[in-house]
Amino acid sequence: MQPLSDRSDPLTRAFPAELASDAEAVLAVMPDAWSQPHGPFSVAVEGRPVLIPERLYAGEPRTDAVASLSSRQQQLLHCLYSRHCDGMVRQRHLEKVVGSTEPWVVPFVVRLVGEYVLEILVVIRDELRDLAAPGTCGHLAYGQFLVDNPAFFARTQRQAVSYWNCNYRLTYASFQDYPGCTILDLLRSAASDAAGRPWRNLAPVGPAPAIPA
Repeated sequence: MQPLSDRSDPLTRAFPAELASDAEAVLAVMPDAWSQPHGPFSVAVEGRPVLIPERLYAGEPRTDAVASLSSRQQQLLHCLYSRHCDGMVRQRHLEKVVGSTEPWVVPFVVRLVGEYVLEILVVIRDELRDLAAPGTCGHLAYGQFLVDNPAFFARTQRQAVSYWNCNYRLTYASFQDYPGCTILDLLRSAASDAAGRPWRNLAPVGPAPAIPA
């Protein structure tokens, strides 16, 4: 991977270097954070490393400030706020970009698959249903990203299973019925086609063992 460029604000590193000026425009309209971003995690986007915050601690910008941004800049803003510490804020901004197939949007969506907010998983599942269709832009974009970031995808699969096991086993006795499982199946399908081989499934098969009384 190419080295990260020396960009002053760490949030600009959440996107490839050619988007630095757009990222700076986004940061200019964001309110000051009350705490430093938590994280970040590192992934490759088309062979270039990015550092995406695990959590963002800043208020949302004013509506008129967002409207002053270009369409691409608004997408960057929504990506950043999909990492917000408030789950409802994450969902609201995710809904603005989850349908995008821009390579730099993909890691923000995949990261949310390994988190615990069920409503967010439902949004992703419903939006990515077409991912199983080979040759579509989404199938290609997600497949290539996952092939380029196998450890990140493995961690995402394990986290999805862990949150189901801890929080949702009473609602979904089988992991196969859990929205996160549907998403992982779609993602593995795209990764398998991009890799030219079946992608390893780290999810459990069948119902979970009964929870002791």
